[in-house]
Amino acid sequence: MIGRLRGILAYKSPPWLVIDVGGVGYELEAPMSTFYDLPDVGREVLLFTHHAQKEDSVSLYGFLREGERRLFRDVQKVSGIGAKIALAVLSGASVDEFARMVQAGDVTALTRIPGIGKKTAERMVVELRDRAADLMGTGVGGITALPADPQSEATIALQQLGYKPAEATRMARDAAAPGDDAAMIIRKALQAALR
Repeated sequence: MIGRLRGILAYKSPPWLVIDVGGVGYELEAPMSTFYDLPDVGREVLLFTHHAQKEDSVSLYGFLREGERRLFRDVQKVSGIGAKIALAVLSGASVDEFARMVQAGDVTALTRIPGIGKKTAERMVVELRDRAADLMGTGVGGITALPADPQSEATIALQQLGYKPAEATRMARDAAAPGDDAAMIIRKALQAALR
């Protein structure tokens, strides 16, 4: 099992990144909460990891903070939720925001996260409410060619988070401002979607 990686950030394009550890490139999938705070390509990074093995695939997920990895694992304990929705949760809300929504039983806010319907949100509230208090305060601490511009990159990332192409395009266009990089556009688009 791979628990963490320390190496050079060799590539990043949401949701994928590659960490070079002693000449071996580890490909990881990461939530936007991690992408927001990654260093520039070529800089050293330390990531907590979650190694998932299924019958037909092996996946590695990376997180800058232990609290994010914990939430990723806890969310998948809810029946009917897999890694894709767990990544969407972390991309759509911080660990503290998610914990507050669960504690408050705010099903409406939870359904604003892509891939989460009303029944799934209700299951999350029931199954995670006891663990939500423990999560508070813990949130601190296949490669494709890069799109031509930050807005296109943000649009692709939003689609990978579960938004329909037309909706992702609109969200990225509405959030984009001159000088914004893709991570900033995605962050603003997701924050606007939660309002």
